[in-house]
Amino acid sequence: MVESTLNYLADLAEKPYFYLYEPPPGTPWRNTKGDRRSVAIHDARELVPAPSLDEEGFLLTSHETSVQNLYDPNTVRDLYYREVEELVRKLTGATRVVAFDHNVRSASEAQRRENGAQPPVRFPHNDYTERSGPQRVRDLFPAHEAERLLRNRFAVINVWKPIRGRVEESPLAVCDARTIRPQDLVTSDLRYRDRVGEVYSLRFNPAHRWFYYSRMRANEAMLLKCFDSDPGRARFTAHTAFDDPTSPPDPPPRESVEVRTLVFFTALS
Repeated sequence: MVESTLNYLADLAEKPYFYLYEPPPGTPWRNTKGDRRSVAIHDARELVPAPSLDEEGFLLTSHETSVQNLYDPNTVRDLYYREVEELVRKLTGATRVVAFDHNVRSASEAQRRENGAQPPVRFPHNDYTERSGPQRVRDLFPAHEAERLLRNRFAVINVWKPIRGRVEESPLAVCDARTIRPQDLVTSDLRYRDRVGEVYSLRFNPAHRWFYYSRMRANEAMLLKCFDSDPGRARFTAHTAFDDPTSPPDPPPRESVEVRTLVFFTALS
């Protein structure tokens, strides 16, 4: 177990927003303020039984990739997406898995300049909301197919993987979905140039239980569930990068790739 400070969302009178492109003149990039809280973050490697997608909302698995360059977006889409789809299908028993988006993140400014990577996100959030989860299906499929798919259970599952070495800087913390109350989740706008998406920002709750997998390696992957249409299972698994006080001095910057998948099941079970 380690202790670290997480940057929760402070109470706000209006709907939180974040611009993902340069906002109009005079408009701030975001209207949020942080609520910094010291929390205990437990090593999930020590949990018996191991966490699961349907209970805690996350799990760790072995995952080798044949892809040599995970910074190349075309290679990731053409090759790595297929590997991720097969991994998620195997671990969930889903009838259909569609990888549709990814982010490559690096704590190295040089890597971000060279490869267009993004920095680690340092506030607790969940990538989809009650509304934006189903909307993503409608965005990606023809109307008739989307409505057919939405009649049965589906989920959004992210697959998070270190690119090289071990993660010793800015590891990923995940919150046990069972400890998140509905009122902890604050619907927040992500403002793109061509659309407005929604995520959940997280308010502090002392009942939250945070976990991480110590020193994750490039042959491992974490699956975390960001939406599930079945209310009887884990639905929203908030997550954030954090500072690990046990990291060595000047650790190698974290490099990671995260693929988002739509996961479809034939019927509620």
